[in-house]
Amino acid sequence: MRIGVPKEIKNHEYRVGLTPDSVRELVHRGHEVWVQQNAGAAIGFSDDDYLSCGAMVVDAAAEVFDNAELIVKVKEPQPEEISLISAEHTLFTYLHLAPDPALTQALIATGATGIAYETVTDKAGRLPLLAPMSEIAGRIAVQAGARSLEMEAGGRGVLLAGAPGVPAGEVVIIGAGVVGRNALAIAVGMGAQVTVLDTSMQALRELDQHYGNRIQTRFSTRTVLDECLPKADLVIGAVLIPGAAAPKLVLRTHLESMKRGAVIVDVAIDQGGCVESARPTTHSNPTYVDSGVVHYCVANMPGAVARTATQALNNATLPFVLALAGKGVEQALRDDPYLRMGLNLCQGALTSAEVAASQGVEYVQRETLLGL
Repeated sequence: MRIGVPKEIKNHEYRVGLTPDSVRELVHRGHEVWVQQNAGAAIGFSDDDYLSCGAMVVDAAAEVFDNAELIVKVKEPQPEEISLISAEHTLFTYLHLAPDPALTQALIATGATGIAYETVTDKAGRLPLLAPMSEIAGRIAVQAGARSLEMEAGGRGVLLAGAPGVPAGEVVIIGAGVVGRNALAIAVGMGAQVTVLDTSMQALRELDQHYGNRIQTRFSTRTVLDECLPKADLVIGAVLIPGAAAPKLVLRTHLESMKRGAVIVDVAIDQGGCVESARPTTHSNPTYVDSGVVHYCVANMPGAVARTATQALNNATLPFVLALAGKGVEQALRDDPYLRMGLNLCQGALTSAEVAASQGVEYVQRETLLGL
């Protein structure tokens, strides 16, 4: 199969769809890999590295799309890339369609097949291709929040670790999934006072057993949110409904009750955000202040540590890329019900019930289009 790896063009996005090591595995199995010039240069993967692993390096993204059937990316296609996509292409990338009807309709119009990393599942119902980026995003969230609490960033000047005779900062984490657990580990390690909110008693019980009295866990209700948010120096939104738009849990009315200069990091912003006042930001302009509260809502947080993130992502995606290339896209989707859960677009139709529900549009069942 002919596989293409374009250079990512989203603001400050330095990750790359395939590492040279991944390319070598594909070439060894008889596939052709087309890589855009400098696709991985920013994170230390040179064009020579790709060439030595058997890739063909070309100047422009258009050459990658023209030569490839399977396009392996990191982020959703940007407006400039839509015109390069056709019905002959299969996109394997993070799509995050639920909060973006315009992108959804633009991709449907291309007729391309779209397999979203974030909705591929495993036997336990987990999200194996989202997990590595969620782990990294959770860890970055606390770092970003700590920086945003500094005076120069507009924060209230609180050190999460505190100081002798001075209490540590208070962190509230909404969601005890992969993002929340990783944010918790870093926040506890930094010495903060941490409260975790979730509606899963099992998740809260596991955290209680692991951390004991070093943290507080609360069953998440509107009343509990109303109690916890005014005390927080840093709030981390770590809520996820797979494939769907994130629910708005932190409302504008909550901002009025929060401390001036407190910080919100909305890790769910890729799926529309779990904070009503959140809007996507970029690494070049990551924060804004709304109602006296600093908001950090970067839509590609793991891009800040792009080399680590690329390697972690490839560890998870490579087996699926090998299956798609080795069997052909349709056969791989038929054979693997967990990969099939990632199919969001097929034959000019939306195939995700979650995206359809978020946007109030029609969808077609995946199995119908695949003849299953």
